[in-house]
This record gives sequence, C-alpha cells and structure tokens, in this order.
Amino acid sequence: MIDCDIGVDDALALILAFHSPELSVEAVTGVNGNVPVRLVLKNTKKVLDLLQPATRPLIAKGADRPLGGDPVYAFSFHGKTGLGKAKLEQKRQKPAWQLSSDPADELITKMARLHPDEVTLIAIGPLTNLALGLQKDPEGMNKLKEIIIMGGAVRVEGNVTSHAEFNIFVDPGAARKVFESGLPITLVPLDVTHQVDLTPQVMEEKIHRLHDRFSKFVLEATQYDQDTHRFVMGREVFHLHDPLAIAVAIRLDLVGTERLFMDVETREGEYFGQTREVKGGFPMEVCLSVRAEDFLELFLSRLSM
Repeated sequence: MIDCDIGVDDALALILAFHSPELSVEAVTGVNGNVPVRLVLKNTKKVLDLLQPATRPLIAKGADRPLGGDPVYAFSFHGKTGLGKAKLEQKRQKPAWQLSSDPADELITKMARLHPDEVTLIAIGPLTNLALGLQKDPEGMNKLKEIIIMGGAVRVEGNVTSHAEFNIFVDPGAARKVFESGLPITLVPLDVTHQVDLTPQVMEEKIHRLHDRFSKFVLEATQYDQDTHRFVMGREVFHLHDPLAIAVAIRLDLVGTERLFMDVETREGEYFGQTREVKGGFPMEVCLSVRAEDFLELFLSRLSM
C-alpha cells in the first residue's frame, strides 16, 4: 500500500512499484504535499492509466492540509500539475483504478484490519493520513506489518531549510504522531536518497534510447533538456527520493540501516521540521548507506517492463 503526494518522483516510485513482481500494490492513497490533494488524486489516476496494472488498485483522497499550520507546496520543482512537463491524459473508459468510498486514512486502517500483520505501508509524502489513522483507529493502524517512510534528514542538511526535509517539514506534528506510535518504522532519509540520482549520462544512454511511453514520461516529467544536459530548474542530477523507498520494500539489502532513536521538532523556529537523533527518542530503523549502483540497475530494469 502506497501513501503519496504525487509529484514527479512519486510517479517514478509508482512505476517501480507496479513493475515489481515482488510487490502487490492493493491501494494508493493521496495526501496534500507536493501539490494540493485534488491534483494528487488526478495525477494518481493518470499515472495508473499509464501503467495499466493487471489488477486495478483502490485509490483514495486523503488530507487536504496538515494537522496544523498552512499547506506548503513544491510547484517550483514539480510544475503546476505536479508532473513536470509530462502530458498524461486521464482515460475516460476502463480506468486502471477503483475509487474508494473511504477517505485515505480509513482505507489504510480498513486494509490493515482485513490483512492483519501483512500490509506494508510505504509513505512517500507528508504523514498526515497516517496520523489521522492513528487518531481515529489506533487499533487498526497497529495491524500494519511495517511502515517505510521517505522523509527526514538525519546526518545531512535538509532540502527545504538547512535542517528540514520537505515531507516532514510540511507536517511535523503528523510525523511526531507516527514516530511515537510504536509501529515498526524504516526511515529512508535524504542521507541515502541524495546518493541515488538520474544523471545526464543515464538519461542519454539508458532512458532516451528506450523510446517507449515510460521513457518519454521520465524525460518530460524530470524536464530533462538534451541540449543543456540539465534537469528541472537547471539541476545537474535528479534525485530518486521516493523510488528508493519502494526499492527498500523490494530489496532491503540495498541499504544499510542502523537502529536510532529519533524525534521531530514541532516548534516554530529555525529547527522546525528537523528529524534528529535524541536520547529517549522513538526507535526505528534508519537507512544511512545505500548501494547506489545496484539500486539504479534495479530501477532501470523495471522502468519498461
């Protein structure tokens, strides 16, 4: 089960997940984050229509704002639609998804109750839906097998402020609720996601040459310019944050983890949204190293299955 705020790397993560036979993605839930939740749901439908999975997953709309404070978006990076310059059209007939009648947080707990100790929830957006699930149905949430979270910056700088990573920064109160829940958590922070990149060489030699709908989507979504060899906003590389969280669910051996005691700063100020190691914090497995070449090989091998 995947909870996301579909921007570009979320979409790439869905491609990896649905093209990986090791995973059975039964549901995709959306949360306010990179773009407003109405666009998240729209993008989820478009990406699933691109993928055409054999079994149609449930999709559900989730929280439209953080537990506290105002929404924060990332249009400058993900574009006005959330999918860069990709031009995906939502199909009008035979959609590749089923719209759930439940909101995202209720669908999460319902799936966990239906399949106790079997569901891995991969959270690649702000953690608002998870926090709402814990508030409304803690017993249901406790039936999850584990949670894999793409978020945080533990021993490196953040990407929103010098201390905070985007997914946690958007709703640190929700992150705190999830961290303190006692659920089995594997954290996939910037410490490792900043080590896994698409580069101009990869785009030219591996992706551009595929000439299919998935390679076309990657080129357009990342806004790769073949003349300047740069990505969105003139960047030299494109970090594969969310796909790495999916890869951790497929092959845990791709990362090295350490059991750390973590907390989240929820007070306004310089350190707002920071994830940090603290004595007496909440225990979880934190990914601190990654076999980047092996991960990239996995990602590329699954791109056009």
